[in-house]
Amino acid sequence: MKLVESAKLLKVLDGAVQSPPPIWLMRQAGRYLPEYRASRAKAGSFWTMCMTPELAAEVTLQPIRRFGFDAAILFSDILVVPFALGRDVKFEDGEGPSLVPLDSADGLDCDPGAWKKKLAPVYDALTLVRATLDRNTALLGFAGAPWTLATYMAAGKGSSDQRAAKLWGYRDPQSFQALLDVLGDCIAAHLIAQIDAGADAVQVFDSWASGLPARAFDDWVITPTKRVVEKVRAVHPKARIIGFPRAATLQGYEQFTADTGVDAVSIDTAAPISWAVDRLGKKVAVQGNLDPLVLLAGGRALAEAVDDLLTATRGTRFIFNLGHGVVPEIPVEHVAELVARVRVGH
Repeated sequence: MKLVESAKLLKVLDGAVQSPPPIWLMRQAGRYLPEYRASRAKAGSFWTMCMTPELAAEVTLQPIRRFGFDAAILFSDILVVPFALGRDVKFEDGEGPSLVPLDSADGLDCDPGAWKKKLAPVYDALTLVRATLDRNTALLGFAGAPWTLATYMAAGKGSSDQRAAKLWGYRDPQSFQALLDVLGDCIAAHLIAQIDAGADAVQVFDSWASGLPARAFDDWVITPTKRVVEKVRAVHPKARIIGFPRAATLQGYEQFTADTGVDAVSIDTAAPISWAVDRLGKKVAVQGNLDPLVLLAGGRALAEAVDDLLTATRGTRFIFNLGHGVVPEIPVEHVAELVARVRVGH
């Protein structure tokens, strides 16, 4: 993997404090941008946009052109991994993604060659972005974590309580572990291929990491993520990896940081930033955790929240981001105000 030393975000991941900190936003390419909506209309469907390299590259670059973020994150979706494993994935407007639920890992396509062929459009999009992107701007790839993808595959859709996956894991731990292992193998291969295609760093999203008992969190979140990290590093020893066990307990965040081997931990809105600096910041870079709704509110509330984060993280390896993703209603003017305020370091 070719290191890009000039990008501020990569310097943070490599161990340096940057002031002001680098900034990018989860879901920074999305429906709040008029240019995204135009691209979406041209594509005709979300999935077509994800799997057409030219369209995915264009959407990836749109927020960089408008706001000058310190990182571009590839426009794609976490459910490309189940797709690579042979599952049909559907995206219905207003309904969210859906799959046919499964209760066994039997029948999944476990051929790495087939995975790479099916996901070639993703890697082609990364190559296109890397060829265009300024070297001062980091390029991020990503994947969903094994647990989060297992919750979608067990239920066939997103779930507020992850009931299907939890019951599967409790009732038949051996079979559920087999699913996590297949997912982990595919996720690691997907991340490796993204790095090969030009990604400077990758983020692993465990969007449904909350609400798990300690033993389950260890078995289903930490251990599978550690396995993914180890597989990626076996091929790319210097791979930069950000983990996001969204809405974990504070103890869970600490354990995740200590055990998985990631270079940075992204924290959600509810985790106190001062706690993260004190308990996590000595071991890894910290990323987060502005409330997306304070970005929607704008004005004085936004200014105060930004200033609080900058003050609390001064002297820490910190990447400014949200505690989750940009919501579609956020005015583009608020995002511009956010970037400007972070950059001047108020």
